[in-house]
Amino acid sequence: MRVHFIAVGGAVMHNLAIALHKKGYTVTGSDDEIFEPSRSRLEQYGLLPSAQGWDVSRISNNIDTIILGMHAKEDNPELLKARELGIRIMSFPEYIYEQTKNKKRIVVAGSHGKTTTTAIIMHVFKFLGIRFDYMVGSSIDGYETMVGLSDNAQIAVLEGDEYLTSVLDKRPKFHLYMPDIAILNGIAWDHMNVFPTFENYIDQFRIFIEKITEGGYLIFFDGDPEVRKLALATEKKIRKIPYKVHGYFQNKTGFFAATHNRVVPVKIFGEHNMQNLSAAREACIISGVSEDDFYQAVRSFEGTSKRLQKLNENENGVAYLDFAHSPSKVRATLEAIVSRYPGRDIVAVLELHTYSSLSPGFLPLYDGTLEKATSAIVYFNPHALRLKRLPDLSSEDVKKAFGKGNIKVYDNSDEMFSFIRQQNFRNPVYLFMSSGDYDGCNLKSLSEGLLKIK
Repeated sequence: MRVHFIAVGGAVMHNLAIALHKKGYTVTGSDDEIFEPSRSRLEQYGLLPSAQGWDVSRISNNIDTIILGMHAKEDNPELLKARELGIRIMSFPEYIYEQTKNKKRIVVAGSHGKTTTTAIIMHVFKFLGIRFDYMVGSSIDGYETMVGLSDNAQIAVLEGDEYLTSVLDKRPKFHLYMPDIAILNGIAWDHMNVFPTFENYIDQFRIFIEKITEGGYLIFFDGDPEVRKLALATEKKIRKIPYKVHGYFQNKTGFFAATHNRVVPVKIFGEHNMQNLSAAREACIISGVSEDDFYQAVRSFEGTSKRLQKLNENENGVAYLDFAHSPSKVRATLEAIVSRYPGRDIVAVLELHTYSSLSPGFLPLYDGTLEKATSAIVYFNPHALRLKRLPDLSSEDVKKAFGKGNIKVYDNSDEMFSFIRQQNFRNPVYLFMSSGDYDGCNLKSLSEGLLKIK
């Protein structure tokens, strides 16, 4: 089987390329820009294109399938050549479904918590020796790739992203997976460049529910009114399982998940993670995992990359990195940190990076999201505004949107980090939140300096 990737450098695309290479497929790819870590990982497996850019000579009739990434435009020369030759063209969600259509598919959807919930289920299955295929949106310790496909697994665990599939297919990705077991964690408006109204955004989740296979399951968060409304409204012949935030408490010794008959020490924390844990529990039990086995397995789950990922900790303080970028995610992540570290100086640093977060019409939704921080800092790069063809923002615009009088706003990352280094916080907790990379800053090294780690 020969597969060619157009826009192979994407986070999931390059992982799928590696997964198929490891499965024995002949894999080639192209892209006009490939950044780290995709570049090094593709090079490690001999899959890095010999030259950057598009080259129609790479497209021939001996290719079985073209996998098209979202980064590729409609006039991409390789895409045009493939269409001319009549080669089968698929997006990666289509391809993932094709590879897993004969397996029981667990699909985790919602505006937040998808990656962590997916990762918990994967961790439990792996701990218990259950074979499964997977696709998850972040790096996880113990997994070489974010995609795993096999011929012998009977189950697939997939993160269901609501963003668009490809330039040729404007459906949200999660509409293509046809879940047997669906999880819907919560709905908070995002991706306003694609879904211009909240109503339009909600409708994508209604369609997702209608894609559940007959006789399948919908596991839904009963604490979200929009989710509950959608779940109760559907007339599809499925079994509906509501869930709430898992019981928990914390003390000086740690954070604990609790039920009426057990107390389990866990390495993740925060109410939003206890919501994720509860959703994962329901999916695992439906899949045949016992409660005893589930709770034994989750004790060792340490989270995922960029989801409340601990960068460094010592007697001087602690630093975390989180993918939070939408208002609901920012608020939930900060509240988790404040609750876990009562009385500490909380330094919250948020980078506005997505189309929505940089849009003047969306910014007011951040009002009050950082108010629980001791020191709140917001950064945006004017270059990102130009790339997304958005109107200019001023620091005053951002301050007004967040509604916090002492918020610091920067449009120069060097100046922002210089300010942070000059502060004298008392046993601080640094929380860096972004779906970007702060202009390539090595946050682990930065946090070492802030905490004076030698």
